[in-house]
Amino acid sequence: MAIRILFLGPLADLAGEQEREVAGPLDWDGLLALAGPEVAEELQMDRVNVACAGKVLADKTMLAAADGDEIALLPPVSGG
Repeated sequence: MAIRILFLGPLADLAGEQEREVAGPLDWDGLLALAGPEVAEELQMDRVNVACAGKVLADKTMLAAADGDEIALLPPVSGG
């Protein structure tokens, strides 16, 4: 099994892909390392949320993804 990381919105542009499969387990530091420097910089900002297994994490630094989980990187939403 693997963990699927979804890069949404402008994060996909920075990552150069919309999704990536990685080996689990995966924690916050591992996510930052795998995401690449530009995406990692964005992830560390308060305005970007992280969801794991369908739930938005209240504290994204407590990420603990296991094999079979999906991580969604959620950029800020604008509208009007």
